[in-house]
Amino acid sequence: MKHKDIHLEFRGDIAIVRLNRPAKRNALSDELINAVRTVFETLPDTVRAAVLDGEGEHFCAGLDLSELKERDAGQGMHHSRMWHAALECVQYGPVPVIAALHGAVVGGGLELASACHIRVADETAFYALPEGSRGIFVGGGGAVRIPRLIGAARMADMMLTGRVYNAQDGERIGFAQYLVPAGKATEKALELAERVAQNAPLTNFALMHALPRIAEQPADQGFLTESLMAAIAQSDPEAKTRVRAFLDGKAAKVKRG
Repeated sequence: MKHKDIHLEFRGDIAIVRLNRPAKRNALSDELINAVRTVFETLPDTVRAAVLDGEGEHFCAGLDLSELKERDAGQGMHHSRMWHAALECVQYGPVPVIAALHGAVVGGGLELASACHIRVADETAFYALPEGSRGIFVGGGGAVRIPRLIGAARMADMMLTGRVYNAQDGERIGFAQYLVPAGKATEKALELAERVAQNAPLTNFALMHALPRIAEQPADQGFLTESLMAAIAQSDPEAKTRVRAFLDGKAAKVKRG
């Protein structure tokens, strides 16, 4: 798939999906959001993991406000649901997605980042939700995903007061799992993607699709879902081969980090 606002590159079994509107700080238009959806819906079967980043100095500065239109309540709801469908293709797509964050990770950009499975930030990253000061509300899934990362109270504070988190504090509260020097986010994301791509595909599927749902289930339902997923995963021929290799001393053991 070719799109003027997305650069798609393949390095072996890794897909690099790069937002490509640097003059707009990679602000999200509806066209770009739909292009993101199409990319993740149509990744080749050979892809085992993906990296999502942004061209230029910023990951994504959020919604392109020049596209704001007068909408009635029904139109606004359907517009939001369109974003939901697109970002669900990232979170619940075919492969784990590692976000490489730098510069602005703001508004819709933070919503997009929160749909990824691992987030690597460099020291230039900063996080904000300016919707509150603009008289609007998040509509791309942020009200669901962002509190799961940092808690509802912190998200409310950001929207009520305009608070901006820098890279260090953002990692501390849970926006990113990794913090690296400036300019190194993509490199680290690729390193992680290569590691993730070595996992058994069914294990990655379980972590992407089952784990977040188990986390939202009552404990008794979560235990049952876990049991079913564990049984399915361990019955996979690749899993049996990997366990056999470990028992035969042919696989590396876990070492202290």
